[in-house]
Amino acid sequence: MTAIALDATDRQELLERFLRYVRVDTQSDENSTSSPSTEKQKNLAKLLAEELRSLGCSDAVMDEWGYVYATVPGNLPKGHRAAGKVPTIGLIAHVDTYHGTVGAGVKPLVIEAYGGGDIALPGDSRQVIRTADNLNLARCVGHTLVTSDGTTLLGADDKAGVAEIMTVVAWLAKHPEFHHGPVRVAFTTDEEVGRGTEHFDVAAFGAGYAYTLDGSDLAEIEDETFCADSAMVVIEGHDVHPGYAKDKLINAVRVAAAIIERLPREFLPETTEKRQPYLHPYDIRGDVTKVEVKFLVRAFTEEELRAREETLRAIVREVEGLFPGARIRVDVKESYRNMAYKIGEDPKVLEYAFEAVRRMGLEPVRRAIRGGTDGARLSFIGLLTPNIWAGGQSFHSVQEWVSLEWMVKAGEVTLHLLQVWVERSAA
Repeated sequence: MTAIALDATDRQELLERFLRYVRVDTQSDENSTSSPSTEKQKNLAKLLAEELRSLGCSDAVMDEWGYVYATVPGNLPKGHRAAGKVPTIGLIAHVDTYHGTVGAGVKPLVIEAYGGGDIALPGDSRQVIRTADNLNLARCVGHTLVTSDGTTLLGADDKAGVAEIMTVVAWLAKHPEFHHGPVRVAFTTDEEVGRGTEHFDVAAFGAGYAYTLDGSDLAEIEDETFCADSAMVVIEGHDVHPGYAKDKLINAVRVAAAIIERLPREFLPETTEKRQPYLHPYDIRGDVTKVEVKFLVRAFTEEELRAREETLRAIVREVEGLFPGARIRVDVKESYRNMAYKIGEDPKVLEYAFEAVRRMGLEPVRRAIRGGTDGARLSFIGLLTPNIWAGGQSFHSVQEWVSLEWMVKAGEVTLHLLQVWVERSAA
């Protein structure tokens, strides 16, 4: 049986891939209606399709939406007990990065043999990755860490996952003696704006089960996400010359401020953790005449989600009474639902991942994500897709960082997982 381990050359190639990918600006744009939301995402997608072809995936292609698809054919010999029984396994990551923090001009900083302590980022003296705020730094002493220079995000969310999947494909090409079933690879666009699977054709992808590699800590396997909606509060006021505004002016800016001021503090993301839901005003724009306020609504159950939305509507009704003549509308749009509802219907997709972690001498950590992945939507449209850690930390910020050792382990656990599927299918 082939030993599953990434050697020093594999490790260096993984690092080089990651550094190459994060230098490509792939920020998505939540205000865009095009797909992908930014054309620049295709720059990395094209590069990945070319690299996949060079690794032997002859069918690798980027489609019109910027998605990349490729196949690593199974190689089980005739007569193998699992031949014809192993389902195609999908490996998925997203190429886009968060739209709210600068993502262009990333200058990755590699710290070899991290010695512990705070990390000052050279591009901005105000930016220090502090051990007090990053408890996982203590677990990574001696590791190779990668950060940005402090002026941009790093992009480990989710280019760490992309680099790990590419390294798995490269390892399989170098180890034809390692027997595995068919593997399908997909790199999606626009995950950060909630549109990562908008054009994903599950039937054409052809996988029986899939896994995203995205974020999170060593040994974490995630089978739950938030249920998520977005809410837009649209306020229409009435503008007149302020010198003659008495009893005429209705200031939409003040109305918006009154709504935000009344949000219960205990409902905000900055005061919640673990399984607590939140209501998050994250974007406001407009003027006296019209203001739009965007909210994220998040909860692990649909009942809690509805309760938070009703809180928002109740606040709006109260504020309407304080500003006669103002017109306020609340538009709620579904984003995704907790994938646990679906994964629980066929738990082996999760159990096999736990087994793969144990084979590495680690104890799997089952976590609920205070966020979402492409796997949430995919699980509801017919492709069960829990999440494997990719290692990124403090994502969406200029203090984002990742451990190369945790990335290596993500690649290795993926290979173990392919082996588990073969063995269980043969049983």
